[in-house]
Amino acid sequence: MRNFDFSPLYRSAIGFDRLAHLFNEAQRAESTPSYPPYNIELVNEDQYRISMAIAGFDRSEIEIETERDVLKVVGRKAKPETQGTFLHRGIASRDFEHNFRLADHVKVVGAHLDNGLLNIELQREIPEAHKPRRILIDAEPLRTVNTPDQLQAA
Repeated sequence: MRNFDFSPLYRSAIGFDRLAHLFNEAQRAESTPSYPPYNIELVNEDQYRISMAIAGFDRSEIEIETERDVLKVVGRKAKPETQGTFLHRGIASRDFEHNFRLADHVKVVGAHLDNGLLNIELQREIPEAHKPRRILIDAEPLRTVNTPDQLQAA
């Protein structure tokens, strides 16, 4: 894998240090966890779905939590009381932990387990203050009203 130097970004951009930190973390990650397999799907413009194949796990063995901008999905398989004798063991039943970085304003809105698939629904909710707004040209500037006389005149 190539290594990129992001120091020029720090010299010319302000407030993008989080993005550079994410790139540095991605470079340091030696391998991406492949168990259990998962999909990340764009459902609509502002809706996403993470689907994880967790056949054999019960709802009580799965934990989903968010902290700041990280979604953590943890599976802890309960140890069986008796071990069977396997001639072939192809179905994995090991513990796992996946961390997903969430963009600003992306929230987890629900999760459900159906036919061995854990579906986690995400929604981007952009606050009104961050949505685009049209600025009128040559519009009168807003006036500050300070006194009761000015209130009656306005």
